[in-house]
Amino acid sequence: MRLTRREFEALVAEALESLPPAIAEAIENVAIVVAPEPTYHHRLASGTRVGTLLGLYEGVPLTQRGSGYSLVPPDVITLFQGPICRRARNRDEIRQLVRDTVIHEIAHHFGIDEAELEARGLG
Repeated sequence: MRLTRREFEALVAEALESLPPAIAEAIENVAIVVAPEPTYHHRLASGTRVGTLLGLYEGVPLTQRGSGYSLVPPDVITLFQGPICRRARNRDEIRQLVRDTVIHEIAHHFGIDEAELEARGLG
């Protein structure tokens, strides 16, 4: 299934707008971007194989920020359009994968690791 970049970004915006207000308001210093495909750097940072990476959180989770955390560039959540679109059979599946990936990566921003996400069925 293929979408234009603009269509995909609209689904990302929709997913962000659907977050509960308390969660949305608690997100601090995070840029959310779309990339066509993960780079070598992205795969290396995540430890995943080619084609399997849907999103990536890079930054300092809220649970690890101390009093010295200031004047730092934003954390980055990257959503990878190619792998998400290839995994889905239709637009509704893309919408759901985008939402799931946004939630998954934001959970990392809040300090939730992969093991805990798996235990919660969000892995």
